[in-house]
Amino acid sequence: MSVPPDDAVPASPPTPGTGPAPGDAAPVDAADPWFKHVGNLERSLPEVHGSVPIPVTASFWRKLLAFAGPGYLVAVGYMDPGNWATDIAGGARYGYALLSVIMISNLMAILLQALAARLGIASGRDLAQACRDSYSKPVTFLLWILAETAIAATDLAEVIGAAIALQLLFGLPLLAGVLITAFDVLIVLYLQQHRFRYVEGLVLVLILGIAGAFTVELALSSPPLAEVLRGFIPTTEIVRNPDMLYIAIGILGATVMPHNLYLHSSIVQTRKYGDDLESRRSAVTFATIDSTVALSSALFINAAILIVAAATFHGTGYEHIADIGDAYQMLAPLLGTQAASTLFALALLFSGQNATITGTLAGQIVMEGFLSLRLRPWLRRLVTRLIAIIPAVIVIIFYGERGVGALLILSQVVLSLQLPFAVFPLVRFVSDRRKMGALVAPAWMLALAWPVAIVIAILNAWLLYQTIVGML
Repeated sequence: MSVPPDDAVPASPPTPGTGPAPGDAAPVDAADPWFKHVGNLERSLPEVHGSVPIPVTASFWRKLLAFAGPGYLVAVGYMDPGNWATDIAGGARYGYALLSVIMISNLMAILLQALAARLGIASGRDLAQACRDSYSKPVTFLLWILAETAIAATDLAEVIGAAIALQLLFGLPLLAGVLITAFDVLIVLYLQQHRFRYVEGLVLVLILGIAGAFTVELALSSPPLAEVLRGFIPTTEIVRNPDMLYIAIGILGATVMPHNLYLHSSIVQTRKYGDDLESRRSAVTFATIDSTVALSSALFINAAILIVAAATFHGTGYEHIADIGDAYQMLAPLLGTQAASTLFALALLFSGQNATITGTLAGQIVMEGFLSLRLRPWLRRLVTRLIAIIPAVIVIIFYGERGVGALLILSQVVLSLQLPFAVFPLVRFVSDRRKMGALVAPAWMLALAWPVAIVIAILNAWLLYQTIVGML
């Protein structure tokens, strides 16, 4: 769908989030470019669009609480089982050295998610819709295929992670666990049809469970503080060592996730903020605070996973540990308590269940945004899950449990390779005043965003080169 020209003002006023009751907000400015091209276009996630009310005259903290939620849905994608595989491998093999990659990746994520939220609020379009508005049909179709590939890779990690957790906790065969995960999407459907806030509440509870488990794990592993702090300082060895670079790019792919950019630009529109410029400007501020705080929790959990792996396995003869199942088996004897392994598996189960929410929502957003094609939510989410289950089942049948860990890391590299195709359009759109109006990204954000996009592209090209050379 093409964007109407700037002089095509819709007859009825637009409602990004449907706006507050009349008289609660300043009147819409008809000179605002947003007002001129958004009003008659379809909504992102229409079933929950503008469903969370924002108190107009409330205090700063009450408004912040009302906006809190989307950031945590985004954050779970940064602590999903794919992160575990890359963090464990990085900590076991290279100690604390890759903590710097986790920190830098998280800072990149904070910046890019802030831009995604700004795009959704300022333009009234999610990233997939904005791509459809701006690019030709062949380019849009290609971007859709790439986005679906990234979501399939994400869901693959979630399926495998949840199946591993079920095996570790209850002794279920991996194949049975994978098949069971086909039905956990029903949880999301049940909660969303009642209230979107319930989905956000479940996510927050599970994040707190994961954080609590790894706080205990950190205490049990007793990592040396000086070495941990030193690990946050980047070193050139990361680029010079192809094996370390492979894990580092996997961490980048697991941390800055392309489907989260589509997701965040859509779910910020579940808030019922006003139509006027100041209401949307305020919404951008609160949404940015929400995502920044939420992603800080993701930084803690990712760093904690790598630190526990480094303190427990690196330098102890267990550097080969790169598999979630092996890590579970060895934590109890090495740390001297079965609680270490049990908490690890529980946190993994929470992580897998949490991440399924964002993956299925992102799948719906991407299909509707790129193709303007709506399926019944249960069908769309079941299809997304089945696409992930098929490769997991094939790997388990032909390669057994040993192939699962490698598949997890590979899924994160696939995510990383898709990143530029989401990041470059995002940065381009938020720098376009015709789309963003007065809420166009400030110069300092763009001065950071463009180098981040370029660095991501260069690192991915380098990884691809190293992979091809290694195969020859």
